[in-house]
Order: sequence, then structure tokens, then C-alpha cells
Amino acid sequence: MSAIVDVATTATDRPPVLDDRALLGHPRGLGLLFVTEMWERFSYYGMRAILVLYLVNALKWDTAHAANLYGTYTMLAFLTPVIGGYLADRIIGTRRSLVIGSLVISLGHFTLAFPGMTAFYTGLALIIIGTGFFKANVSTMVGQIYREGDARRDSGFTIFYVGINTGAFLGPLVCGGLAQSPRFGWHWGFAAAGVGMILGLMGYLWGRERYLPGIGISPSRQERADARAAAALVSDADSNPALHGGLGVVVGAAVGWFLASGSYIGVLMGAVIGAALGITLLGSQGEERKRVIALFIVVFFVIFFWAAYEQAGSSMNLFADKNTDLHAGSFLIPSSWFQSVNPAAILIFAPVFAGLWTSLGRKGREPSTALKMVMGLVLLATGFLFMVIGGSRADTGVLVSPFWLVAAYTFHTLGELCLSPVGLSYVTKVAPVRFASLLMGVWFLANAVANKLAGSLAAFTPTPGEAPQARATGLGGFIQSVSATNHGFYMIFVVAGFGAAALMLLFVPLLKRLTASVKA
Repeated sequence: MSAIVDVATTATDRPPVLDDRALLGHPRGLGLLFVTEMWERFSYYGMRAILVLYLVNALKWDTAHAANLYGTYTMLAFLTPVIGGYLADRIIGTRRSLVIGSLVISLGHFTLAFPGMTAFYTGLALIIIGTGFFKANVSTMVGQIYREGDARRDSGFTIFYVGINTGAFLGPLVCGGLAQSPRFGWHWGFAAAGVGMILGLMGYLWGRERYLPGIGISPSRQERADARAAAALVSDADSNPALHGGLGVVVGAAVGWFLASGSYIGVLMGAVIGAALGITLLGSQGEERKRVIALFIVVFFVIFFWAAYEQAGSSMNLFADKNTDLHAGSFLIPSSWFQSVNPAAILIFAPVFAGLWTSLGRKGREPSTALKMVMGLVLLATGFLFMVIGGSRADTGVLVSPFWLVAAYTFHTLGELCLSPVGLSYVTKVAPVRFASLLMGVWFLANAVANKLAGSLAAFTPTPGEAPQARATGLGGFIQSVSATNHGFYMIFVVAGFGAAALMLLFVPLLKRLTASVKA
């Protein structure tokens, strides 16, 4: 645990406001971070809801180029928080990092509001950089509010999770509504996302001294020296982490180059994952090594889930725009509004799942985390069955009912609730203490890999009126042939989801043995 967290959670001279119970039994600082994160997610998901639609409808990009850019953008948005968290922990503190991130994100959205490709690419780059400073650190500050051993911590994160999904629900409605309105237009949608981020920053700056005094300050010179000394001790205990990491970089980069056909992104991701695998696997032994192996097995299956789930912002977004009947009487539903179905379902069903796991736990019948993840993959694949049915109707040339998208998104949400929250908990329980932050980073790196893979798959989305792509070869050629129709394209995710679930089910006994030393 970093020196910042230690001071914030265990200091005896903590300001009383950090221990109050004015907000549903929690400190009011939690409410401030709730609102700050809500507005950041409003901006992120608001822009995400219209990005592919803007590329295809306004810039007239073909589906393949639009989906690939979307995949690269979302991948980097998950990758940079690993770097931002490192800088905050060791140099600038989470408080300053949050402000920097908010300003850079808002600047990025406002830059997107200007016409021209230079402004477009600059805006995306600024949002990616700003997200790196913001995303991991606001969650860290939630943990810094509570003392060591405070039983309110888990429920505090649950409240915070509601803020995330409230912003994700509102963002597409506002930004998408403006962007697809004949009266306003795309750049109004991008600007609205920037306004949301500014509102979040203003609220944070107004309340941080009142409700978050001392939270997230940058580490002192002495604290940084202590952290370096602790790292040196860990290095001695781990034999040679630099050598292990270097070996992992070389092997991972080579594998990434091979799997991604020489792509620099594949080399980068392979190197990062290889380094993490080398440091943790070669730097551990006995029960700890078994738990590290278990985590990487789980992370492998998580990639399958998110690569399919993240079709929401790309192929499914285009299906809503091109293949769905959007008329509700005289009102034309903006296609981007379907992006709000998932967070709405989370707000409805999250308490149900929390109560279900608690009830089963009291009876001694709660499934293991690995089995919950199998259930998540099954629910995800079931959701895509609705897309197969809706897609087969769209293939006849008719506009289909919104029911098929809503049903698919609802089942995907149920799958997410079986996998995402319990997965984060799984990492904290299974990861060896000295590798806890690194392995949490690996969990988010899996999201980064999955998002890029999602974009690459969405490039094969069949789009009405669009000329077919040049014939691909190998695996790409097979996917391209299967994806000639909507129902064939979405059947890929049905087969992959059920297949991954069946394979992971076979691994459940092994995962239980590997994590026998902890309750997972």
C-alpha cells in the first residue's frame, strides 16, 4: 500500500469530516467523489455513444476504419490509467492528478467540437491522456476516505458504482440527443461532454477542502524515499524482478508481433503483459505462484467477455442506427440512446445481484468467483442470440423492432454483474500482496486488449449500402465470410461466448485448487 493511502486511512489526527456518517452512513466526501465520477463517466460514455456514428454518418468513413479507430481509442483509454496511477502514487498525488485529468479531458472534448481532422485526432489524444490521470485515481481516493478495516468500504464502493452508471446513463441521452438532432449537430454533442467534465471539476474544487481534507496529497520527499527503500527490499526478496520483467518483455513482444501480424500495438500490448507475467510468475513460488497462475487464467477468459460486450459502442451501435425501426409515433429515437440501456439495467439489477449473493452466502451455497464468471459468459452469449434473431430479420431488408437490442443489452448487463464486480474482488483476494497493484493493472490491461479486439471484429460488421471489403485471407477471411450477414456476424459471439463458458467450466476445479489458500 502506498504511503499516501497509509496516511489517509490510518492517521490519528484525521479531520472529523472524514469519519462522519452524514451520507447514508458514509462521509460526505464520498458524495463529492460520486458526483465527480458521475460527470466524468457522463462525458466518456456520451462521447463514446456518438463516436462511431459520427465517423460513419458525418465523416463518411467505412465501417472497418471506424470500428478499428474506435477499438484503438477505447484500448488506450484503458491503458493510460496504469501509467497515471503510477505517477499519482509516486510523484503528484491523486488530488492533483484528478484536476489535471479533468482539465485535459474537458479540453479534449471541446477540441472535438471544432471541425477538421487535426482537431479530431488532437481531441481524442487529449481525452486518452486525461483519462489516464483521472480514471484510476478517483477510485483510489474513494478507498483513501476510509480507515484500515472500516466495514463501510465495500458499501461505499457500491454507492460509487451507482455514480458511474448514473453518468453512463445520462451521457448518451444528452450528448447523443444533441449530436443527432437536426437543430444542433455532432459538435454540440462533443461540446456537451466537455461541459459535463467541467461541471464535475468545479464541484470537486468547491468541495475538496470541505469534505476531502488531506485526501490525495502528493507524497513528501521522505515518503518517496521510504517507498524506494521498500521497493528495494521487495526486489531482494523477489531475486531479480528487472531480469524477470525484461525476459517477459522480450517474449511477450515476440508473441504480440506474431499474433498481431507485426502490428506495433500488438508488440506494445504483448510487451506489457509479458513484463507483468514475468515479474509475478517468476518472482513468486509455492502458493503465491499458484494464485498468480489462477489470475492469468481468469484474465484470459475475461478478454473473451469484454471483446464481445464492447460491441455495444461499435457494431451494435451501427445496428441501432442502420437496421432498427427508431420511430415511436411521430418521434424519431436517436440511435445513440440505446447506449443508455446497459447502465439503466445495472442500476436496476445491481441491488438484486448483491442481495442474491448475500442470501446464497448465508446458506453456504454461493458459487465460486470462477463459476460466477462462467455464468456471466453464458448470459453474454444468450444476449447475442437475440441479436442473431434480430439480425436474421434485418437481413431481409426490413427495419427491426428495438426489442432485440434492448433484450441483448439486458442480458449483457446480467452477465456483467456476474463477472465485473466479482472479478475486481477476486483480484484483491487472490493477488499476492506485493503484486496487488500490478495484477490489478493486468485486470485493466485485459480490458484494453479486449477493446482493441472488439474494434477489429466490429470492422466486419455488415452495413447496408456499403461496398464489401477486399477479400481477406486466413482467419480474417473466415470471419469475413461468416460476417456477410447480420445473423452470421452475431453468431460469432454466441459461439465464442458459449465456447469460452464451457472451457472455463472445465478449469473451475483447477482454479479452486490453485486458490485453495484463500477464499475465492
